[in-house]
Amino acid sequence: MLIVVFSIILYQTIKTSIYGDATTDLAKYAALVERDMPTSYVAKSYTISHSALPSDIIARVVLDSNRPRSKEFSQFSHNGNHYLSIQVPLWFQSNAFLTLTQDMETTNKMLERILRDILLINLSAIVLILFYALFLSRMMLVPIKILTKKLSSMNEGFLKTVDTSTLPQEFLPLGNGINHLIKRIQTFVKYQKELFIGTAHELKTPLAVMKTKNEVTLLKKRECERYIEALKNNITAVNEMNAMIGAILEIGRQEGAQFEEPIEIEMVDFLHQRLNDFRILAHQEGKNINEIIDFEQCTIQTQPTLLVHILQNFVQNALKFSKEKADITVHAFIDKDGLHIEVKDEGKGIDESKDLFAPFKRYGDKAGTGLGLFLAKGAAQALGAQIDIANRKDRQGAVATLILPINQDSKL
Repeated sequence: MLIVVFSIILYQTIKTSIYGDATTDLAKYAALVERDMPTSYVAKSYTISHSALPSDIIARVVLDSNRPRSKEFSQFSHNGNHYLSIQVPLWFQSNAFLTLTQDMETTNKMLERILRDILLINLSAIVLILFYALFLSRMMLVPIKILTKKLSSMNEGFLKTVDTSTLPQEFLPLGNGINHLIKRIQTFVKYQKELFIGTAHELKTPLAVMKTKNEVTLLKKRECERYIEALKNNITAVNEMNAMIGAILEIGRQEGAQFEEPIEIEMVDFLHQRLNDFRILAHQEGKNINEIIDFEQCTIQTQPTLLVHILQNFVQNALKFSKEKADITVHAFIDKDGLHIEVKDEGKGIDESKDLFAPFKRYGDKAGTGLGLFLAKGAAQALGAQIDIANRKDRQGAVATLILPINQDSKL
């Protein structure tokens, strides 16, 4: 339909142009004939011969008192032929007119051929375009089919990044995005496996100890104190397993929080409110929390539940590993990398050669499930943030750092 409409528009444009040129030429011929006519009185209509007129133009003098005294162009058909005519009033006689009539049949036949040619050319062009589009689309679908085949063959046991060197330039961003996603899935699967194995090990050990102690206790009759001691040991082991299960449930809650709708947060007010809550916990342990915020305003779009979880883990670890009456310093500032939140403690420091973010890894002499930093790192990855723990350079202790990206929509 579009081809037909376009062809008709093009045909009408060409036709208008040709008829416009014919009208202009007819007016010139009329002026030339009128100039060479004698100005004597005309008694009747007659045909004029003029050497300058082409063979397809007929010139006549017509007497008609009812015609308007103005130059007019007209088109008409006669015996199946089409004509173009011009009427010019003769100035020397009030009822006399000069008319030139041109046979346009040859021109119309030429226009019909032009219309057919236009339709044929456009139809041929659309066929070629469709063929080229089909060929191009099939070529462009080849990389997508390759990517689809590679992705469909993947599972959590076989995750391999896509070789982007064989992809066309246009598909490099897609390939890089898929590889980034695959790496995140690999990390997630790795942590899930470590978590599964660690959970089984952590729960199996206390159960085996409980079973052994109970069996030893029941080998022979003992004093009541022995039974009470065994029960207390069992209660302690059960409490440790409950804490472990609670930490594992926290992983599920954190994964649900990753789907929380990001909202705008004014970070100065947010940090003030959270640190006031943490000061209550610090006061109970005889410690103090200081805050240093090097900016007056910063609004970012993030998921508050995950952010609170990271800060809470940092502060709780700082309180746990700091000595009595220690000062915990929370320092927030902004640089080219984003919004930094540092939590500095006054503890014994860390062993930087260890992977502190691995699940069920405990360091130091404090009890715990070994899942706190593992959860904090997962929350940071969900926020697109960076997390790190290192020893302080100024004095004994460690500093935990969270770097939140600041995009162009953030308000400083």
